[in-house]
Amino acid sequence: MTGSSRVATPRWVDFHCHLDLYPDHEALIAECDREGVATLAVTTTPRAWPRNRELAADAKHVRIALGLHPQLVAERQAELSLLERYLADARYVGEVGLDAAPRFYHSFDAQQKVFEHILRACAEQGNKVLTVHSVRAVAKVLGHIENALPADRGRVVLHWFTGTASDARRAVELGCYFSVNSEMLRSAKHRKLISGLPLERLLTETDGPFVSHEGRPMRPSDVRDAANEMGSLFGLSSEDMRLRLVHNLKALLGTGG
Repeated sequence: MTGSSRVATPRWVDFHCHLDLYPDHEALIAECDREGVATLAVTTTPRAWPRNRELAADAKHVRIALGLHPQLVAERQAELSLLERYLADARYVGEVGLDAAPRFYHSFDAQQKVFEHILRACAEQGNKVLTVHSVRAVAKVLGHIENALPADRGRVVLHWFTGTASDARRAVELGCYFSVNSEMLRSAKHRKLISGLPLERLLTETDGPFVSHEGRPMRPSDVRDAANEMGSLFGLSSEDMRLRLVHNLKALLGTGG
């Protein structure tokens, strides 16, 4: 994304998108490069990572995250060893985290063990950037981060964060960033929560193809809509907000993007 010889400065930031779930996966990687969208393509299982990485090997603006989605832990927990095998070659980790929604609560204990294991492995290796899922489990997620991933051993971006104001303060104290999508900005409650977050800790995301735009799955280039909405929320021009988001990405990644 930044800090690499094959990377130009992006215009936009989509820090959480499931590129491999689109039918035109390869064309979308090229589109991200053409439109200058720094895109973190998350995976939901470790088995998906090698092929995703291969497809994006020459991309200027697309990076691939190594993930084990909490909603898939019940059937994919055995792939944790595969994640560990690939981890040394992965700067980015995600989608990982916890999901306590009723449909997935039966695996919550296993989810916590897997998440804690991943955090400790990331801490041991250092310099990982994680995009973290926290549905109905923000306090638990933050507790695991506090216990297992010191701020000097890795960076966390909370994807689609919907915790309380006190959760937000705790996350900020732990050094977390927050990625915001257009669906979040449609909610008055979430707009209020986002407006209380530090501007320097914010990024944008699409979470495509799970979020729609004008009746179709959102693509990374659509992230400008969330950026513009956030600019309005913070009293910034669209261009100032765009520049702020790019600056935040660079601050998150340091020189190792």
